[in-house]
Amino acid sequence: MIERPKTPLLDRVNLPSDLKALSDRQLRQLADELRAETISAVSVTGGHLGAGLGVVELTVAIHAVFDTPRDKLIWDVGHQCYPHKILTGRRDRIRTLRQKDGLSGFTKRSESPYDPFGAAHSSTSISAALGFAMARELGAGDVGDAIAVIGDGSMSAGMAYEAMNNAGHLRKRLIVILNDNEMSIAPPVGAMSAYLSRLYAGAPFQELKAAAKGAVSLLPEPLQEGARRAKDMLKHLAVGGTLFEEMGFSYVGPIDGHDLDQLLPVLRTVKARADGPILIHALTKKGKGYAPAEAAADRGHATAQFNVLTGEQKKAPSNAPSYTKVFAQSLIREAELDDRIVAITAAMPDGTGLNLFAERFPRRCFDVGIAEQHGVTFSAGLAAAGMKPFCAMYSTFLQRGYDQVVHDVAIQRLPVRFAIDRAGLVGADGATHAGSFDIAFLANLPDFVIMAAADEAELVHMVATAAAIDDRPSAFRFPRGDGVGVEMPERGAPLEIGRGRILREGGQVALLSLGTRLSEVLIAAEALAQRGIRATVADARFAKPLDRDMILQLARNHEALITIEEGAIGGFGSHVAQLLAEAGLFDRGLRYRSMVLPDTFIDQASPADMYATAGMNAPQIEAKVLEALGIAVVGERRA
Repeated sequence: MIERPKTPLLDRVNLPSDLKALSDRQLRQLADELRAETISAVSVTGGHLGAGLGVVELTVAIHAVFDTPRDKLIWDVGHQCYPHKILTGRRDRIRTLRQKDGLSGFTKRSESPYDPFGAAHSSTSISAALGFAMARELGAGDVGDAIAVIGDGSMSAGMAYEAMNNAGHLRKRLIVILNDNEMSIAPPVGAMSAYLSRLYAGAPFQELKAAAKGAVSLLPEPLQEGARRAKDMLKHLAVGGTLFEEMGFSYVGPIDGHDLDQLLPVLRTVKARADGPILIHALTKKGKGYAPAEAAADRGHATAQFNVLTGEQKKAPSNAPSYTKVFAQSLIREAELDDRIVAITAAMPDGTGLNLFAERFPRRCFDVGIAEQHGVTFSAGLAAAGMKPFCAMYSTFLQRGYDQVVHDVAIQRLPVRFAIDRAGLVGADGATHAGSFDIAFLANLPDFVIMAAADEAELVHMVATAAAIDDRPSAFRFPRGDGVGVEMPERGAPLEIGRGRILREGGQVALLSLGTRLSEVLIAAEALAQRGIRATVADARFAKPLDRDMILQLARNHEALITIEEGAIGGFGSHVAQLLAEAGLFDRGLRYRSMVLPDTFIDQASPADMYATAGMNAPQIEAKVLEALGIAVVGERRA
């Protein structure tokens, strides 16, 4: 077992107020110790390592200069908040990160007053900080400065610009720190990233640009006119006026985000003199100070538990491929046969498996950046032009493009194919990343085909099915993690639309599953058989259109029918209930139950623990059957 790092200065810090007593030299030592403690903690828990290492000095500087929690520090996304948590009274729990009943991997209002705004998706920080700033102006309680720290990847999303445009119009004191590491989760794409690169590409101009462009409004009045003239001159010599200034922000930078000798004076000056919206441009390096992270392609964005000395990750062996890899390989096989197939992702090529597709078909794969709304409508345009787009997004990220799904895809009946990764409960990322709602929010749209894979072999067939659908939109969902180890087909065969399958014939009760809870349903059926209760087990395959014939047959031939899905209230089970009600089967005494995710947000834990909390593992499915049949159980005996 590797010993924890020695951290004599950090051991003296319980809250950010303790940093006020440290000298600048001691703050530099503190940053080194904080980096070592962050690496040590994440080696135990796994999690988002690289982002936090990239903001260690920035975290120390902000807490040393500002007066949190009165000053509201808002981290965009929250991947980078582990050092912040260590400095804000949570060091004693830092090795419970992302564990059941432990610290969240993101900022969370209920966890600490130092987390004034929760986040786990990107590009919200400037909007939230502006809300705090305006609340301060309107006389809200104990609200000081509002500081948003946002990455260059998050700045590619339209919401960030909407917020900056509004802030520039309101002209109230607001501090935005652009944490520019040239890499969000994947290398950033698009014109904004190129613009930032050009902005600081000319090294000879850096110092003068920082003074002329960045600090004009902060200089004493007699010096401001000269600075303005220098700024105007540089517009012609270098890049040109900054976008941020055009939006009403004073611009400071770029500065070295790992150099406290730069960070501390700039932050102190901004705190003392800023009187409107100001943007501080800090250049950082993701994974800074830990060689294995710096060498990784994603700079150690997300890691499992690892060996601190070598960086080697400790991953449990698996005999089955991941669902994400199965999707990617299946899509490649379909694309080899049809050159109209293209793939779209929103800043998650590795997470969705489309990095593999891009290697095979670089001209047919598009990463649109953190811009799900654009990604959906871009896919719709491709479909309208006769291409066959597969829009691959996590379930929770697709939520951000829902208006476009409705208006730009569904109403126009365009055959966009949505590959929905991270369906169901995802484990350590918790409620913010759980794919709970996609069945419900897509199944209420007319003429949408919605599929859910029960295993990795079914996913192969569903990719082929989506590729074959040319007259309407479709979606197929699959979970995070590895498959169940079934035999895999050589390639997919299109399924008959709206047709399920019966896997096990029984008598008294029918269990109708949608998605990967099927393996738990089959275990429950075996347990029921030990009690003398023969259960029929069916895989719905489609949430829409429903297999009406199969469902009505199950309802008419069994005392009880129970649906099981990895989604929220209002999804598959609700559509089944509507069908049964219209058919009058409730009037004939059918006992119907719908097992869905509970009407609450479930905190992080292992997926198995989360499903236990949700009441959707095999023993709970068995118990639901007994309850529906009116069978009371005492211990292990039927009563």
